[in-house]
Amino acid sequence: MQKFKALIIVIMAAKSFPLWADQKIAVININAALVGSSLAQSEITALQESAEFVGLRAKLESAASDFQTLGKELEEKRLTWSSEQVAEHQKKMAYLQEDAQSAQKKLETENKLLQQRIQQKVNPAFQTALIELIDEEGITLLLDAKAVLHASPEANITAKVVDRINKGTSLADPLPPQE
Repeated sequence: MQKFKALIIVIMAAKSFPLWADQKIAVININAALVGSSLAQSEITALQESAEFVGLRAKLESAASDFQTLGKELEEKRLTWSSEQVAEHQKKMAYLQEDAQSAQKKLETENKLLQQRIQQKVNPAFQTALIELIDEEGITLLLDAKAVLHASPEANITAKVVDRINKGTSLADPLPPQE
């Protein structure tokens, strides 16, 4: 029965092929196009190099490193320590874990806010570039790259859209400061 269903699908696809022969299908990774623009990249770099972001990342890395060090120490000395010493050590580890989680949440929040700002700023240029490219190349079906199992590199228009966004935006027009 499975072979029969597969045969029917192949026959139907073969019959419908002439309908698709004159169609141009393309794929795009929308997130890569938005984040790939030079404006977005400069904003990402600015965030990653900001004192607050660097400090949060350092705090996260320090807390994680200290947590591992305390964990190893606990493992090595657990048998020789009293239950009070073990409890105190575990308390220190819990504080470090909370510090790391707090720093991680703050970094994630900063990244989400940046993504929203980039999308608001770049989206109009993205829409314009995409519409122009669709018209110029005669694309009749555009798919999100995340929904496609396979596409040839020629079918992917992400880089072309990024190039058009970069030509249409100016780095002199930075994103507004974060509130």
